[in-house]
Amino acid sequence: MALSGPQKTVTMTVGTVLVMGALAWASVPFYDWFCRVTGFGGVTGVSDVAPDAILDQTIKVRFDGSLHSQMPWTFKPVVTEMDVRIGETALAFYEAHNPTNRVVAGSASYNVTPYAAGGFFNKIQCFCFEEQVLQPGETVQMPVTFYVDPEIVDDRDGKFVHTITLSYTFYEIDLPDGVAAAQGVTPTTDSSLN
Repeated sequence: MALSGPQKTVTMTVGTVLVMGALAWASVPFYDWFCRVTGFGGVTGVSDVAPDAILDQTIKVRFDGSLHSQMPWTFKPVVTEMDVRIGETALAFYEAHNPTNRVVAGSASYNVTPYAAGGFFNKIQCFCFEEQVLQPGETVQMPVTFYVDPEIVDDRDGKFVHTITLSYTFYEIDLPDGVAAAQGVTPTTDSSLN
């Protein structure tokens, strides 16, 4: 049975909406995977150990910290920049403080600029992999262990990078269930920020 003009149009429209919806749904995980593999968009690599080779060449790493507009903490790097040997494991700290009279949980997003350096900047340990919970008035220093992959010196674009900036932005998230129950708090943050 052939479809009439209006039925064919409706069928094509519904089909197009379904295909577009499926593509939109798949685009977020695909884009995340693509960025992690290529370093595109300043996404860093993740590693368990540093490489065997440590070069005599150094690179400047700058550290930046910011907060989402509704995050009540203060947040900053302890040291704003350091020179590190390429391939050498380095350690930096960020400091967060909860000046409020309530428990606040946070999570950090991050990126690296210039984007050409993203695939060569590898984090071994980072507070961004875990949610952070700060008690009222609590101040913590959070470590970031990282290295710059020696392959950056042979990369077509990476070899011209002399300074890398690692940026974090903290945003408030719902308290973990156990903490929220202990505090007698019901979640109030905007889940669209997560």
